[in-house]
Amino acid sequence: MTGSSQRRHRVAVLALDGVQPMEVGMPFQTFGLHDRHYDVILCGQSAGPVETLNGWSLTAPYGLDEVVTADTVIVPAYRGSERDTPPDATPDVRDALREAHSRGARIATICTGAFALASTGLLDGKRATTHWMLTDELARRHPRIEVDPSVLYVDNGSLITSAGVASGIDLCLHLLRRDCGAATATSIARGIVAAPHREGGQAQYVTRPPAPPNRTELSATLEWALRRLDTPLTVAELAAHAAVAERTFARMFTAQLGVSPIKWLTAARISRARELLETTDAGIDHIGQACGLGTPANFRHHFRLATGTTPTDYRRTFSSGSVQ
Repeated sequence: MTGSSQRRHRVAVLALDGVQPMEVGMPFQTFGLHDRHYDVILCGQSAGPVETLNGWSLTAPYGLDEVVTADTVIVPAYRGSERDTPPDATPDVRDALREAHSRGARIATICTGAFALASTGLLDGKRATTHWMLTDELARRHPRIEVDPSVLYVDNGSLITSAGVASGIDLCLHLLRRDCGAATATSIARGIVAAPHREGGQAQYVTRPPAPPNRTELSATLEWALRRLDTPLTVAELAAHAAVAERTFARMFTAQLGVSPIKWLTAARISRARELLETTDAGIDHIGQACGLGTPANFRHHFRLATGTTPTDYRRTFSSGSVQ
């Protein structure tokens, strides 16, 4: 843990304009339960009211001076959605984050808080993540950052970014494990009724791709294929149904859907598997066969590649009942 053992580790939660209240509370709820080791304070650009995304204000007792001297700075989500990305941090916030980092503080972000940290340049040349809906935008605005859309958090040592919303809890528990060990983190996770360590990444939470547009020339073939996912379809068979040459079909498919036929088929099979895992108590092996993913080993391999977790763990998390 940063700092002398004679004093507690100071965590500054920096609430920017349009902050999301849920993410503000996460560090207080996790680190605050271990108050023998941590002091957690709320900061704004200046001491005083901070408008939340929900339209009401909270009061930050401290300003950026406390951010600069903190041991850990956490920037929760602010503004932003899939339609309205958050602005870069203002110059005074960027300066405070850079100075804190130069003094030895670690800086962690929750969800869209990554955009504030990215604007400082500190993440250039490093891996980072944010909410899966905004990873493309983060990469576009900050091309020197290696944006990873599939993980719950990325730990670069003194710079840590997390994915959307609840992954902020994963990030805080991860920092607790780093500071105080797994036993302490597990005890606090139990207290807040959270998993001490979640398997997989945010890929398992990404909304399934929408169905192809009805106007595409290939709609009839796509619908035909979706009714036959339990069979080992080939590109040649798809092309024959579309009544075009195989190479022409492959070019048309990629141009209209943005992926190859095989990748689309695999994604469709995984999507069907997810649906069955969520809504039925069918055996894992049966689901693999029903979705055309073959042997249990092959099913597990492709499912983990697509979602970052196993079929069993996915069902445990997302099943509408209590099937195991």
